[in-house]
Amino acid sequence: MNLKSLALFILLPLLTKAQAYKLWYQKPAEKWTDALPIGNGRLGAMVFGGVKKDRIQFNEETLWTGEPRNYNHPDAARYLGKIRQLLQEGKQKEAEQLAESKFMGTKSNEGKREEWFAEVRQLKGFSGNPAAENFDDSAWKTIKVPTYEGWETVGFEGLDGALWFRTTFDLPENWKGKNLILDLNRVRDQDFTYINGKLIGNTNNTDVRKYVIPAGLLKVGKNSIAIQVINYFDKGGIAGYKDTTRHIGIYPANENGEQRISLVKDWKYFIQNDEPPAVGKYQADYQPFGDLFLDFKGLQNFANYKRELSLSEAVVRTIYTSKGIQFTREYFASEPDQTIVIHLSASQLKSISFEASFSSPHKKYVVRQLDKHTLSLSVAVRNGVLKGESNLLIQAKNGKISIENNKISVENADEVNLYLVAATNFIYYKNTSGNPVAICQQRLANIQKSKLTTSQNFAKIKQKHLKEYQRYYNTFSIDFGKDKYENLPTDERIQQFQHHSDPSFAALYVQYSRYLLISSSRLGTHPANLQGIWNDLLTPPWGSKYTTNINAEMNYWPAEVLNLSPMHESLFKMIEELAKNGKETAKTHYDARGWLVHHNTDIWRGTAPINASNHGIWVSGGGWLSQHLWEHYLFTQDKNFLKNKAYPIMKGAAEFFVDFLVKDPKTGWLISTPANSPENGGLVAGPTMDHQIIRNLFKNCIEASKVLHLDEKFRDTLLTKYKQIAPNQIGKYGQLQEWLEDKDDTTNKHRHVSHLWGVHPGNDITWEESPEMMKAARQSLIYRGDEGTGWSLAWKINFWARFKDGNHAMKMVKMLIRPASGAGGSYVNLFDAHPPFQIDGNFGGSAGIAEMLLQSHTKYIDIFPALPSDLQEGSVKGIKARGGFELDFTWKNGKLTKLKILSKAGERCYLRYGSKEIDFQTTKGKVYTFNGELE
Repeated sequence: MNLKSLALFILLPLLTKAQAYKLWYQKPAEKWTDALPIGNGRLGAMVFGGVKKDRIQFNEETLWTGEPRNYNHPDAARYLGKIRQLLQEGKQKEAEQLAESKFMGTKSNEGKREEWFAEVRQLKGFSGNPAAENFDDSAWKTIKVPTYEGWETVGFEGLDGALWFRTTFDLPENWKGKNLILDLNRVRDQDFTYINGKLIGNTNNTDVRKYVIPAGLLKVGKNSIAIQVINYFDKGGIAGYKDTTRHIGIYPANENGEQRISLVKDWKYFIQNDEPPAVGKYQADYQPFGDLFLDFKGLQNFANYKRELSLSEAVVRTIYTSKGIQFTREYFASEPDQTIVIHLSASQLKSISFEASFSSPHKKYVVRQLDKHTLSLSVAVRNGVLKGESNLLIQAKNGKISIENNKISVENADEVNLYLVAATNFIYYKNTSGNPVAICQQRLANIQKSKLTTSQNFAKIKQKHLKEYQRYYNTFSIDFGKDKYENLPTDERIQQFQHHSDPSFAALYVQYSRYLLISSSRLGTHPANLQGIWNDLLTPPWGSKYTTNINAEMNYWPAEVLNLSPMHESLFKMIEELAKNGKETAKTHYDARGWLVHHNTDIWRGTAPINASNHGIWVSGGGWLSQHLWEHYLFTQDKNFLKNKAYPIMKGAAEFFVDFLVKDPKTGWLISTPANSPENGGLVAGPTMDHQIIRNLFKNCIEASKVLHLDEKFRDTLLTKYKQIAPNQIGKYGQLQEWLEDKDDTTNKHRHVSHLWGVHPGNDITWEESPEMMKAARQSLIYRGDEGTGWSLAWKINFWARFKDGNHAMKMVKMLIRPASGAGGSYVNLFDAHPPFQIDGNFGGSAGIAEMLLQSHTKYIDIFPALPSDLQEGSVKGIKARGGFELDFTWKNGKLTKLKILSKAGERCYLRYGSKEIDFQTTKGKVYTFNGELE
């Protein structure tokens, strides 16, 4: 560490004293979204805090499905002109069909489905016929039916293949001779349904199943139902009705179904074949690694339970008493030692006894003993090349350690340390030749080489953890004052937050967001994905990938303003890799220079269009990601970063659009086509969002080339093109148009509000330069409505802050932090609910609160541009503004009382508070102090 870095490290804790913000609860976690997250950027874990049996579910950031491959569609560019022509002619459906068949990226290899399907239909390996009326299913297990969200939700995570379900029903005498309806509603995905051994229906999709049962098949009394369900990937089973008050069942064909025999009950089931052929996929899925279970067998009654997450320490604690003894568990993910650490202690000697064991949702995982103190867990992903190794080392002070049946037992110890390490064979997105066994061995060797006692070793490792973590966390502090709800458990605060003023909870939410970003995005790691690094499902929502049409970017909105610039580096590394792969996609799909990424990517850095043409051909991912490079420069004024890393990538993204934009024959403007306005409205020509992103990209490249004194010719090209791009337009309802044509639907409540990108995170539309357009954008947001999924609510906080309406922005904050439901909100552990869990809402929400306090996207640094009435007093230290400035300020009764500005780059400072505006030249490293009148 050089002297400058050392001095900064010493000063940081003095500059910003961390608050003791904590999430805490009075009971253990019951489900995954109750558990508390820890992470070091590479390893993540969810801590449940169970007393008698504790679960620590863990992840390693590089465990994904798939493998290195070419995602691009050969010869796609041959069809680009035709797709554009069809869109120009208003033939959207035909354009989408052509793009679907000739322009989308390629999928991974399919397995031999026909051969496998024939075998399961021929009952290969079965003794007897499970469809038969009198088949003996007495040895089968039972399962609750239906399972709307798939059989994975009732204990069958990762199960795909062919399953049989059986049950019976009693036909009443008065239904004799009637045709009946068997109403199963939905089945995932194919079913063969039998009544008394006869096939009555077969459907191969998720359409509603209402099969007619001929009267001749039935008899008064007991009748059998047998269903073979075939599911190749993701959710499987008899799904029934999402509205659980509606039952699947049987009723007479000429009636409305209100009087029915319910089939909502336990059915018998048998797994016929759980090795279906691979399903081709456009991109890969992020995977869970495994579970560590701690079983405290002798524990009976307990009291005084508390579990907490200390944000200033990045430590989870579980505390309780039993038989007069206080037990404490501490959990954290150490970055310096690359291990998850669990420390068990008690107020009385010889009190700690438990059994530790591994498990994993991955099929055919292997647990084995390495030595007298160490277990290993080996996993391999299905349909992919990656494999993982995890080791658990246990050290105890006194007591006895033994291993039997691949479980480590500790008896009567005074104190115990558990060290969990994990690695995969992933090296980088084109190389999977790593040795995870050797990596794990080396990491445990580094821990064991110390000659310290159990207590001393834990203290040393924890001290290193705190020092490394707090160098990031302590750069910023926020305080919105004390309030009466501070002493409530976190789950109770969430319940009341929407309807009561609890400003300190909003401050805690900001620091929790920073904690999550530090924990999921350290230097040298991959960026935070849709769920950060926390995932317990083999088929997570949306693959837990990187959705680049907002979600991946939203994860990093707080990075600069909330003083976590180093966390941005992992995103920049991914952008570098995408720029390389995206260059091939630009050439193959568009015959263009430069690079692009469409609306999703994964660990293999796929950049081709995916899923479906009505939303997957979104070309602006590279432009939006490049905005983050420019923002980092604006906040840091780091010209070396701009020259050597940011500008070459930004230029490549701009080169793509120089080649891609075409003149619209109706207006003469340059437009983006084919394109999507993310996930809304299908394949189109000329969506507003694209043009805003491209304008910002061109403008940023022009400015960067001036700063760096290079590329004057390219700068002139961009300036010429910039002036020709289709402008923002105000439509007939006074709204900002989402499309080239004035066709917005004011009743559309879509979660994406993409055409407002120019308001935030861009600055294509501002009150200073385009007030009428700002009013139109605000009108669009009013039409779109306040409700939305979690991340959508978070984006709307930022919009209302940019509209300078603090109270409306605060209303959105309260909606974001309400109890999770189908309309977004927050889970018990404050994870954002899309639903299901997506971490982007946490990051977007905290960035939105920062926007209420400070904005710097125009010429001015604005203090309190959107201060809500709920936040009448407080203090912030370490908040950052563009231009290389770091600010501390306090306020009372809604009025600024004191302001300090540290200039980190020596730039001119333009400052605005209310109607007062000042500007002054700064000196690098100097602090400027002002009162509430900017004097």
